[in-house]
Amino acid sequence: MNQKSILRNPQANLNTHKTPESWYHINAAAQATDPVIIYLYDMIGHWGITAQAFLRDCREVGVFDASAIELHIHSPGGDVMDGFAIFNSFSRLAAKVDIYIDGLAASMASVLACLPNATVHIPENAWLMVHKPWGGVMGDSDEIREYAEWLDRNESLLLSAYANKTGLSHEEIAAMLKEETWLEGAMAIEKGFADVLEAPLSAAALINSNKMKEFHNMPKQVKALITPHAAAEQNTLPNNKAQTTQTPSGSTVDMEQLAQSISQQLLAANTERVTAIKNVFNPFPAFAALQTECISDQSCTVDSARNQLLAALASGVTPSTGYATHLHASNGNVVGDCVRASILARAGYDEIHKDNAYNGLTLRELARASLADRGIGLSGLSPMAMVGMAFTHTQSDFGSILMDVAHKAALLGWDEAEETFDRWTRKGTLTDFKVSHRVGLNSLAALRKVRDGAEYKYITVDDKAEPIALATYGELFSLTRQTIINDDLDMLTRIPAAMGGAARATVGDLVYAILTGNGKLSDGHTLFSAEHNNVIKAAMDIEGLDAARKMMRLQKSGERALNIRPAYVLTPVSLESRANQLIKSTSVPGAESNSGINNPIQNFAEVIAEPRLDASSSKAFYLTAAQGRDTIEVAYLDGVEAPYVEQQTGFTIDGAAFKVRIDAGVAALDYRGLVKSTGSN
Repeated sequence: MNQKSILRNPQANLNTHKTPESWYHINAAAQATDPVIIYLYDMIGHWGITAQAFLRDCREVGVFDASAIELHIHSPGGDVMDGFAIFNSFSRLAAKVDIYIDGLAASMASVLACLPNATVHIPENAWLMVHKPWGGVMGDSDEIREYAEWLDRNESLLLSAYANKTGLSHEEIAAMLKEETWLEGAMAIEKGFADVLEAPLSAAALINSNKMKEFHNMPKQVKALITPHAAAEQNTLPNNKAQTTQTPSGSTVDMEQLAQSISQQLLAANTERVTAIKNVFNPFPAFAALQTECISDQSCTVDSARNQLLAALASGVTPSTGYATHLHASNGNVVGDCVRASILARAGYDEIHKDNAYNGLTLRELARASLADRGIGLSGLSPMAMVGMAFTHTQSDFGSILMDVAHKAALLGWDEAEETFDRWTRKGTLTDFKVSHRVGLNSLAALRKVRDGAEYKYITVDDKAEPIALATYGELFSLTRQTIINDDLDMLTRIPAAMGGAARATVGDLVYAILTGNGKLSDGHTLFSAEHNNVIKAAMDIEGLDAARKMMRLQKSGERALNIRPAYVLTPVSLESRANQLIKSTSVPGAESNSGINNPIQNFAEVIAEPRLDASSSKAFYLTAAQGRDTIEVAYLDGVEAPYVEQQTGFTIDGAAFKVRIDAGVAALDYRGLVKSTGSN
């Protein structure tokens, strides 16, 4: 068992925490305004030293009370649970946090580099790596499946941490994890993993290389950084004055000299690569942006750059019909960009570009241009055959362009749909279609007093978790060749827009079906019941509304009053005017002389009228807590609350078929933020 030693430097008034063999080193601040400096320079959780020991040292040195923290990372990763313990603890820091990736932040170390409250600095010659969590287990099939599910849950945590830092979608990050992606400094900045790109540094102190054997796509520059230390007997941290280590043969290696040598080799190799790529692009100055992209990508070789240039040149074939074209995007796809801009302008989804020669062309003419302006021969083809080829030819992106327009129409239909559920329901995220369970936060009791020196106790949650699962809802529509020849733009815009609106209405149907259906919760009682103390027989008047308001305010968790304030009154349309009159009046409506009597419920909540409630009852109304409270949750796959549009073309389809779908799940989470009145005394 390693014993922690505390070294004290009286000259600097500095406390230093480390172990003889450790993966971290902490220097306390000499002055109140100085930062606490932390070095994570080996495998997280290595040497038998846990995150608990690390966080205890952080607390003793004053990390959690510091005004500024510098976290230096040079690590191949390590234990997932230890890593997340550090990540969660550091996420709550109020201090200014600067993270410096001195050499490598791989695997779990890259998660620590994604702290939401930190600015990440990375030199040009440093690396960041992400991959799927992995491990092994021995046992029967049930145990192995359980372990696989545990790995999947950990991957979901990684996706959330990376997505919150980078802004990338879960799908894109998942693909990076699957490929074991290595990002050098510039690419880490581009992808959003780091914030500040710094000049190249001399190689950081070398790390234990055992962990590196697990990686598959490691760049040769990183291998060159760690290989010299593979057989070293000790790990050298940056606080050591003598940067040396001893090999098994007894010879001494000067670590600083070795680091400088490696850095020079890396810089020389990269300089040679950059020069060669520039020579490839020199005759083609119009592709300067692509040249910069290839140079920034450290994995891009000269051959790869040459292939990308050829592909870009091929996509920019000069139009054969004599049209004057204008580039509307910087991806080199002149024809496709202009065709897309023309259709979007006709549909009213984009402004008209005056210099776009494709403006005003019919869908049939745009289909022809998608082929002819790419040099594809159309001699002898009938209009029907020509339009069919526009959908299916490998060099034509006409079908993809139509899908883009249909997707935009579906999104507009979703956004413009008149729905009320998303004003008061809670939005959630599910990462798969398995049944998940939610525990209402309102069920937690008050915190118990902890005596001096006593242990903390785990809280007991009495309520059972409420199940929620995703389902897929969708429809198909087709865009035939006849539609293109007839120039029927409505089929491309109005139908997808209507389906986008229908997708949102479908979610609304699910929400209000739960509200009015009054199904059972996991405790065996219906959502609105006497056992839940959230149903009342009261008319739509001052007394009825006030009684419902008091019922919600007096809801309890155990013996603790939750004091939940109503935010909305959900009414059928038949009661909308009456509810607004009662709530917005300064005095009590109907009172004698209608003056001098203040309205006790004036503006206590906002009225939301919902036609679906009329179909259930013209007299019943509901009170609901503010959005975010545990009432009814609407969960979407990976948090995407917009419909997807997918396309299929082929031999059996006379044109293209489009599918509009939405993946959503709706469930009641807790009864305490909801009250129902039957509408009669």
